[in-house]
Amino acid sequence: MAVRLMQVARCPTDELSLTNCVVASEKDFKSGQHLTIKPTASSFQKFVFTVKTHPGVLPGTIAFSLPQRKWAGLSLNQDVEVSLYNFDPSKQYVGIMTIEIDFLQKKTADSNPYDSDKIGIEFIQFFTTQAFSKGQNFVFSYCDKLFAMLIKDIEAMNTSILSGEQGFNKKKIEIGLLHGNSQVIFEKAESSSLNLTGKSQTKSSLQSIINPDWNFERMGIGGLDKEFSDIFRRAFASRVFPPDIVEQMGCKHVKGILLFGPPGCGKTLMARQIGKMLNAREPKVVNGPEILNKYVGESEANIRKLFADAEDEQKRLGVNSGLHIIIFDEIDAICKQRGSMAGSTGVHDTVVNQLLSKIDGVEQLNNILVIGMTNRLDLIVEALLRPGRLEVKMEIGLPDENGRIQILNIHTAKMRQSNMLAKDVEIKELAFETKNYSGAELEGLVRAAQSTAMNRHIKATTQVEVDIEKAQMLQVSRSDFLASLNNDIKPAFGTNQEDYSSYIMNGIVKWSNSVSDVLGDGDLLVQQTKNSERTPLVTVLLEGPPHSGKTALAAKIAEDSQFPFIKICSPDKMIGFTETAKCQAIKKIFDDAYKSQLSCVVMDDIERLLDFVPIGPRFSNLVLQALLVLLKKPPPPGRKLLILGTTSRKDVLQEMGMLDSFSTTIHIPNISRGDHLMKALELLGGFQEKEAATIAEQVKGETVWLGIKKLQMLIEMSMQMPFEYRVNKFLALLREEGALTSDKHAVM
Repeated sequence: MAVRLMQVARCPTDELSLTNCVVASEKDFKSGQHLTIKPTASSFQKFVFTVKTHPGVLPGTIAFSLPQRKWAGLSLNQDVEVSLYNFDPSKQYVGIMTIEIDFLQKKTADSNPYDSDKIGIEFIQFFTTQAFSKGQNFVFSYCDKLFAMLIKDIEAMNTSILSGEQGFNKKKIEIGLLHGNSQVIFEKAESSSLNLTGKSQTKSSLQSIINPDWNFERMGIGGLDKEFSDIFRRAFASRVFPPDIVEQMGCKHVKGILLFGPPGCGKTLMARQIGKMLNAREPKVVNGPEILNKYVGESEANIRKLFADAEDEQKRLGVNSGLHIIIFDEIDAICKQRGSMAGSTGVHDTVVNQLLSKIDGVEQLNNILVIGMTNRLDLIVEALLRPGRLEVKMEIGLPDENGRIQILNIHTAKMRQSNMLAKDVEIKELAFETKNYSGAELEGLVRAAQSTAMNRHIKATTQVEVDIEKAQMLQVSRSDFLASLNNDIKPAFGTNQEDYSSYIMNGIVKWSNSVSDVLGDGDLLVQQTKNSERTPLVTVLLEGPPHSGKTALAAKIAEDSQFPFIKICSPDKMIGFTETAKCQAIKKIFDDAYKSQLSCVVMDDIERLLDFVPIGPRFSNLVLQALLVLLKKPPPPGRKLLILGTTSRKDVLQEMGMLDSFSTTIHIPNISRGDHLMKALELLGGFQEKEAATIAEQVKGETVWLGIKKLQMLIEMSMQMPFEYRVNKFLALLREEGALTSDKHAVM
């Protein structure tokens, strides 16, 4: 066919734009023909496409998709020269075609694995007998996702393979025709987040450091996806690249990771699984205390032995040396601050010095990864944490709700597979109810539920026997989990209802609108703590006369907040403590609170915490200074803290300079009016209607000044009298306590 001049048009349908074919009218070409497209008469570039016909394309025009127009540099309505193109089967059949693949749009990217072998099978089925050129861009649809494709390289096929013989001609070609026996190899684009698996990828050898069989759930890890992602980015990204590229960049690998956080959150598990995740030498796991030895020099020798294999291999193999992983559990046992142990022999200091010199000394090792674990980051010597040593510091904190779902799914997987998990068990419900549970506590919860379920099938007679018939039908139900939640497993960093329930066991008596206003203000402060990004620390002081119900209201506000961590710091738990011990106990409460996303700390009876007495006056300045610091210290990023303080001596706190440490102050009043007293009596109950009328008549016109807590006590005392004497006894008690008087100035 002679050269024709045709006009560029838009592809008529989205479906046709995904075929990698140009579209023409049936009057011009037949489907399956191959065309040479030359943009201009003066251009030396030629582009080869396979054609499809469609009635929507006008004769004399040829339709291109957007990727095709971009690749060929064509614009709509442009004139192009078109001629037929014939392939030479002996030279231009595709043997191996290498394609770079990525998501077409970043917003559609996901972390799901895509099997390159399956993509290749579908690719060949879809594009067989089509023309492809080196450098060509096109779009491919797979699993309802659009992928951008770029042809990186084409090798010609030896036609003898079509007759069953093996052998490929390694000749590179610019244009090829895809055949059913062609091989397609996919490479992930350099900056792509595509998770490409399978054998049909050339870069798998560069990622050999990562074990291809790695799977989070199979390894028993849940709720640590972000932490693993951050560790991989910092510690392993440079190890995935070819050594020559890393050397050209002058890049040094990260040599150390420090995992810290509360007990039971997965530090040891993560370190153990990092060793399994990597195609490295067998990890050396050592507990910190095992390093120490009573003989001089033996502790340092133990450190040197750990690094000996890595040193020897690096001398022999250089950059090709394998990765050596050394895991230190309880690393704070050997890496305390140097000079911090008064009266010691100095063994700890020399061990720290030896470890520092091995990780980042004069003769640097580039084939090691040291993983340390500790619950006490504050004890670790600072020199160990600088860049070049344990520079990646990762907090392994309490799992969030999605993390708890993953952990519970892992620990219930076998029960689910064996049909031993009842259908009424909702993992999402359990995850919601287990706020601030660590991974170990969630595992313990599952074990406790299992034991509860098994106990139903045990006959406890003279002998302990198992009902075999019923045991075959054993299932762990929702009630088993709830029973374990309520009775067996309590979170170490959670809310212990028994801690504050005693303060509100009689409920909140709303004897006037002032009580409702206090609870309303408390709710506002709770919402501020939850929602405000500007005020991660909210402090409020509830002040008022003794027995006015300050602690009960603070406990009620804390309970209604439903924060995952609620702790009451009360003087009755610190009886006999020295000043230093009291400061440490208070600081521990705050340190625990900082580990939770949302926390509430109630500082009850602050003047008692300070050991204040009016004679002198005397107080503990050490505790005062500690509280002044803690009340103003903001929680770590991403954490929020509400502090509720109570006091009966606002004037004392004012003199001590503590009042300014609170964001706001709420006054808790006493009962000061007769109608309020009667309302409180009605809500508390005890007196009959006639008795209440008598009391109302007696208090009419008199001044009342009484705390709600004291009122409850007086009512209970009166109830112990015979019926006919109860009212008189109650009124007498009121007057004895000075809560009821005819002198209106008595309470001023």
